[in-house]
Amino acid sequence: MPNKPGQIVAMITGATSGIGRAVANRFAAAAAHVVIIGRDQSVLEKVEQEIESAGGTSMSLSVDVTIDDDVRNAFASAISETSRLDVLVNAAGHISSGTIENTTLSAWDSMMNVNLRSVFSLMQMATPHLIQTKGNIVNISSVTGLRSFPGVLAYCVSKAGVDQLTRCAALELAPKGVRVNAINPGVVVTEIHKRGGMNEENYEKFLEHSKTTHPLGRVGNADEIAELVFYLASEKASWITGATYQIDGGRALTCAR
Repeated sequence: MPNKPGQIVAMITGATSGIGRAVANRFAAAAAHVVIIGRDQSVLEKVEQEIESAGGTSMSLSVDVTIDDDVRNAFASAISETSRLDVLVNAAGHISSGTIENTTLSAWDSMMNVNLRSVFSLMQMATPHLIQTKGNIVNISSVTGLRSFPGVLAYCVSKAGVDQLTRCAALELAPKGVRVNAINPGVVVTEIHKRGGMNEENYEKFLEHSKTTHPLGRVGNADEIAELVFYLASEKASWITGATYQIDGGRALTCAR
C-alpha cells in the first residue's frame, strides 16, 4: 500500500521479530507508513497485517541486509514508491558466542556484516533522503557496546562500532539537520539468542540468571525498547543527537557477573 501525502515514512530493518517488529508496530500506531525489511517473506506478510491493524500502512522488502546489491535495489524500490524517508531504524542483529581464543573468522565476519557493516551501508544510502526531510536515524546497539562482557567478543566489538558510527555520523550530519542516535538495551526477550545457537532450556536459564544481573530485577521487553526508539525519532527529541541511550534495567552500572 502506498504512503499518503504528508505521512511519516519509517524504514525498519530486522522487522520480522523482536525489537524491529515492535518498532514497526509502534510507528504503525502513530499512523506512519512503515517500510519493513527482513528475510522471511511469510513473516513480513504477517507484520504487514499487524501494521495495518494498528492503523499504519506498509511496504515489505524481503532482503538479506548483508547482500549489497539486494539492499541497494530494495532501497531504491522503496524510495521510488514512497518518494521520501523520514526515519531509518537499524534493528537487524546477530549474536553468537565466542572468545578471543575460539571466535572463528567466519563468525567474526558474520556479526560485523549484520551488526555494523549493514548499518553503515543503509545509513549512507538513507542520508541524502533524510537531509531532504530533516529526518533522523535510530540504531539499535546494545549494553555490550558500552561495557565489555566475556564470551561474546565479536558482538561486543560490533556494537561498540555502532555506537561510534552513530556519534561520528551525528556530528557530520548535524549541520544538515539530520539527527543520529543509538539505544543500548540490556537483555530483552527476543529470538536473537536462540537464532545464535542457544537452545530453549539454556535460554530460559539465561533469562532467569539475567534477573540477577539487571539491578531492576528483570529483563526487558521489545515494546519498552520500541517506545524509546519512537521517542528519539519524534520531534519531542529534536535537540538530541549523537546519544547512546541505556535502556537496560541498570545493567551497564554493574560489574561483569
